[in-house]
Amino acid sequence: MSELERLRRLLDAEKVKLGINIRQMNAPGSPVYRSMENVTVPAILLVVSLLATLYIHTWVGFAVLAAGSAWWIVKVLPKVRDGVFDRSAAFALSSEAAFDALWVKGVLSLYAKLPDGTELAAAKRQDWRAFVRELPEI
Repeated sequence: MSELERLRRLLDAEKVKLGINIRQMNAPGSPVYRSMENVTVPAILLVVSLLATLYIHTWVGFAVLAAGSAWWIVKVLPKVRDGVFDRSAAFALSSEAAFDALWVKGVLSLYAKLPDGTELAAAKRQDWRAFVRELPEI
Protein backbone atom coordinates (compact mmCIF):
# COMPACT_ATOMS: atom_id res chain seq x y z
CA MET A 1 0.00 0.00 0.00
CA SER A 2 1.37 3.44 -0.91
CA GLU A 3 1.89 6.20 1.62
CA LEU A 4 -0.96 8.23 0.10
CA GLU A 5 -3.39 5.31 0.45
CA ARG A 6 -2.26 4.82 4.04
CA LEU A 7 -2.68 8.54 4.69
CA ARG A 8 -6.22 8.41 3.29
CA ARG A 9 -7.05 5.52 5.64
CA LEU A 10 -5.57 7.38 8.62
CA LEU A 11 -7.54 10.52 7.72
CA ASP A 12 -10.76 8.51 7.35
CA ALA A 13 -10.13 6.91 10.77
CA GLU A 14 -9.45 10.41 12.17
CA LYS A 15 -6.00 9.35 13.39
CA VAL A 16 -4.36 12.16 11.40
CA LYS A 17 -5.51 15.72 10.71
CA LEU A 18 -4.74 17.47 7.45
CA GLY A 19 -3.93 21.16 7.63
CA ILE A 20 -4.38 23.41 4.61
CA ASN A 21 -3.27 27.01 4.17
CA ILE A 22 -6.60 28.45 3.06
CA ARG A 23 -5.11 31.81 2.06
CA GLN A 24 -2.72 30.22 -0.44
CA MET A 25 -5.36 27.91 -1.86
CA ASN A 26 -7.99 30.65 -2.16
CA ALA A 27 -5.87 32.79 -4.48
CA PRO A 28 -5.84 33.17 -8.26
CA GLY A 29 -3.73 30.47 -9.84
CA SER A 30 -4.71 27.85 -7.30
CA PRO A 31 -6.39 24.75 -8.77
CA VAL A 32 -9.33 25.15 -6.36
CA TYR A 33 -9.83 28.93 -6.60
CA ARG A 34 -13.28 30.13 -7.65
CA SER A 35 -13.47 33.80 -8.52
CA MET A 36 -17.27 33.83 -8.30
CA GLU A 37 -17.04 33.05 -4.57
CA ASN A 38 -14.55 35.81 -3.90
CA VAL A 39 -15.45 38.63 -6.25
CA THR A 40 -19.17 38.57 -7.08
CA VAL A 41 -20.73 39.14 -3.66
CA PRO A 42 -18.32 41.93 -2.59
CA ALA A 43 -18.74 43.62 -5.98
CA ILE A 44 -22.53 43.53 -5.67
CA LEU A 45 -22.26 44.85 -2.10
CA LEU A 46 -20.08 47.74 -3.23
CA VAL A 47 -22.37 48.66 -6.15
CA VAL A 48 -25.48 48.61 -3.92
CA SER A 49 -23.69 50.76 -1.36
CA LEU A 50 -22.64 53.27 -4.00
CA LEU A 51 -26.17 53.40 -5.44
CA ALA A 52 -27.61 53.95 -1.96
CA THR A 53 -25.10 56.76 -1.43
CA LEU A 54 -25.87 58.34 -4.79
CA TYR A 55 -29.67 58.09 -4.74
CA ILE A 56 -30.57 58.16 -1.04
CA HIS A 57 -27.95 59.54 1.35
CA THR A 58 -24.31 59.11 2.28
CA TRP A 59 -25.16 57.58 5.65
CA VAL A 60 -27.53 55.06 4.09
CA GLY A 61 -24.79 53.98 1.71
CA PHE A 62 -22.38 53.69 4.62
CA ALA A 63 -24.93 51.67 6.61
CA VAL A 64 -25.51 49.33 3.65
CA LEU A 65 -21.76 48.87 3.25
CA ALA A 66 -21.23 48.23 6.99
CA ALA A 67 -24.14 45.78 7.29
CA GLY A 68 -23.19 44.00 4.07
CA SER A 69 -19.57 43.71 5.15
CA ALA A 70 -20.58 42.27 8.52
CA TRP A 71 -22.89 39.78 6.79
CA TRP A 72 -20.07 38.83 4.38
CA ILE A 73 -17.60 38.24 7.22
CA VAL A 74 -20.00 36.37 9.52
CA LYS A 75 -22.08 34.32 7.08
CA VAL A 76 -20.33 34.00 3.73
CA LEU A 77 -16.61 33.74 4.52
CA PRO A 78 -16.94 30.63 6.75
CA LYS A 79 -18.74 28.84 3.90
CA VAL A 80 -16.06 29.92 1.44
CA ARG A 81 -13.33 28.74 3.84
CA ASP A 82 -15.00 25.34 4.30
CA GLY A 83 -15.47 24.95 0.55
CA VAL A 84 -11.83 25.81 -0.16
CA PHE A 85 -10.71 23.32 2.51
CA ASP A 86 -12.89 20.52 1.10
CA ARG A 87 -11.84 21.15 -2.51
CA SER A 88 -8.17 21.45 -1.51
CA ALA A 89 -8.24 18.21 0.48
CA ALA A 90 -9.94 16.37 -2.37
CA PHE A 91 -7.41 17.75 -4.86
CA ALA A 92 -4.41 16.98 -2.63
CA LEU A 93 -5.54 13.41 -1.96
CA SER A 94 -6.38 12.74 -5.61
CA SER A 95 -2.82 11.77 -6.54
CA GLU A 96 0.69 11.63 -5.14
CA ALA A 97 1.83 14.21 -7.69
CA ALA A 98 -0.81 16.70 -6.53
CA PHE A 99 -0.02 16.02 -2.86
CA ASP A 100 3.72 16.42 -3.49
CA ALA A 101 3.21 19.68 -5.39
CA LEU A 102 1.10 21.20 -2.61
CA TRP A 103 3.46 19.86 0.07
CA VAL A 104 6.49 21.49 -1.56
CA LYS A 105 4.64 24.82 -1.73
CA GLY A 106 4.00 24.63 2.01
CA VAL A 107 0.24 24.52 1.65
CA LEU A 108 -0.26 21.25 3.54
CA SER A 109 0.61 20.02 7.02
CA LEU A 110 -0.12 16.86 8.97
CA TYR A 111 -0.83 16.37 12.68
CA ALA A 112 -1.33 13.22 14.71
CA LYS A 113 -1.82 12.52 18.40
CA LEU A 114 -0.65 9.02 19.25
CA PRO A 115 -2.41 6.80 21.81
CA ASP A 116 0.41 7.40 24.30
CA GLY A 117 -0.23 11.16 24.13
CA THR A 118 2.72 12.00 21.90
CA GLU A 119 1.93 14.67 19.34
CA LEU A 120 3.55 14.58 15.91
CA ALA A 121 3.42 17.21 13.20
CA ALA A 122 4.94 17.54 9.76
CA ALA A 123 5.08 20.50 7.41
CA LYS A 124 6.96 21.65 4.35
CA ARG A 125 10.49 20.86 5.52
CA GLN A 126 9.68 17.36 6.81
CA ASP A 127 9.08 14.28 4.69
CA TRP A 128 5.36 13.51 4.73
CA ARG A 129 5.99 9.93 3.60
CA ALA A 130 8.26 9.26 6.60
CA PHE A 131 5.64 10.86 8.86
CA VAL A 132 2.94 8.50 7.53
CA ARG A 133 5.24 5.44 7.75
CA GLU A 134 6.13 6.05 11.40
CA LEU A 135 2.50 6.23 12.53
CA PRO A 136 1.04 3.05 14.03
CA GLU A 137 -1.40 0.99 11.97
CA ILE A 138 -5.11 1.64 12.39
